[in-house]
Amino acid sequence: MRETIINEICNQKIIAIIRGVNEQEAIAAAKALYDGGITLVEVTFNQKSPETFIDTANTIKSIKEQMGDKIFVGAGTVTSTELVEMAADAGASYIISPDTDVSVISKTRELGLVSIPGAYTPTEAKTAYNAGADFVKLFPCVGDAPSYIKAVCGPLNHIKFLAVGGVNDNNVTDFLKAGAVGVGVGGNLANKDWIKSGDYQKVCDAAKKYIEKIRSFK
Repeated sequence: MRETIINEICNQKIIAIIRGVNEQEAIAAAKALYDGGITLVEVTFNQKSPETFIDTANTIKSIKEQMGDKIFVGAGTVTSTELVEMAADAGASYIISPDTDVSVISKTRELGLVSIPGAYTPTEAKTAYNAGADFVKLFPCVGDAPSYIKAVCGPLNHIKFLAVGGVNDNNVTDFLKAGAVGVGVGGNLANKDWIKSGDYQKVCDAAKKYIEKIRSFK
């Protein structure tokens, strides 16, 4: 399964990030994203509200049950080994973090899941890779981020980088051209306002636009 997920990320090149919505809304959003051509969805934990962690895990489990093999579901904002275990028990296939935490990476690999920690500096990226990360999420991608990614990818071209934060449908191919193997997109794709208002067609249409842009790059 690990190799299947890694290949899917490398081939599709986009992970949709769902955050700040309830279980039923997340399921509907995942279906809309799939209808738009996206097969990788990240459901994030809210670190400010630990009491919602179990709800996030249940959402991951429900999307897996509803969508089956159509969508690969991962857990986002995973900052502890306890959350890695909770996400794994819920059926998450990959673990995404905003930072480089060696214990989180180690637990992820121990459980046979794909590891995607966050990093910003070359030192953090190398630390994450050496600890067993399958991808390194370059985060946050702000300012002239494609140029920064290009500079980092030069000497660290053995690391698979994902660009996250600040990615939109106008610059998505800039990140890929700069050397990122893929991107993660949240509010510009799985927009919380669209989801809360039930306008899932907008989510689907946005997904189609990203997929079209990525295919044009390929």
